[in-house]
Amino acid sequence: MIKSPVHELAPKKNNAVIGMLHLPALPGAPMAKLDLAKIKDFILKDAKALRDGGVDCLMMENFGDIPFFPSRVPAHVVSLMTALACEVKAAVRLPLGINVLRNDGMSALAVAKASNADFIRINVLSGARVTDQGIIQGIAHELLRYRAELDASHIKILADVDVKHSAPLAPRSLQDEVEDTIKRGLADAVIVSGSGTGKAISETTLSEVVEAAGQTPVILGSGVNANNIRDFKAHAWGFIVGTSLKKDGIVSNPVDLGRVKELIKALK
Repeated sequence: MIKSPVHELAPKKNNAVIGMLHLPALPGAPMAKLDLAKIKDFILKDAKALRDGGVDCLMMENFGDIPFFPSRVPAHVVSLMTALACEVKAAVRLPLGINVLRNDGMSALAVAKASNADFIRINVLSGARVTDQGIIQGIAHELLRYRAELDASHIKILADVDVKHSAPLAPRSLQDEVEDTIKRGLADAVIVSGSGTGKAISETTLSEVVEAAGQTPVILGSGVNANNIRDFKAHAWGFIVGTSLKKDGIVSNPVDLGRVKELIKALK
């Protein structure tokens, strides 16, 4: 496999595990219950458990801020996520990614730049999707120019294809979407996931994405657990894992160190 810039995140292996840091609802969100200090304690415990369990990278997102803004989030969300990302980077020496839901890539890039994070996730980089937030348009034209403006080419763009919790506006082949995301959207890697959080995809779908992606790394974005990760390891460069690493497999619960170790052991 030809090495792409994304391999710098985990240079010693192809099957990289990216552990999710699901932020509780931030102050100002409808479901907010914790102040910033308690959120910091919660997320640092998760980050350290993921590190101690053996993951290669971390990714933080404002998971608790439902209902999500379709594009730009308020300024205080950017500030809070930046502060938390800085805390994570200082406490846990692992590559860190940022995802600002639902599709605020500009803010994700700004947070990553300010916190010295390493990559961002973009749900809709190219094309358009129907979601529970309405129709979300691709942002590649703005994001790639903003990354150049910030002199931040070292911050990698991991872009979803056929992203979960969404549907296409019109029938389109998965191969075409993958190719456009890479060749016209200039994604550094592509993410493929199931229909929703924690839901798996088939090996056939993953293989189709890998074939269309060519030398661009493909990351499996949902449904990965200790029981099935070996089934996918021959195809995927990496795995984003969240739900299955939480206590009792409930996404809003804290990370379970035992589950993390079990996953890493299964992969090896």
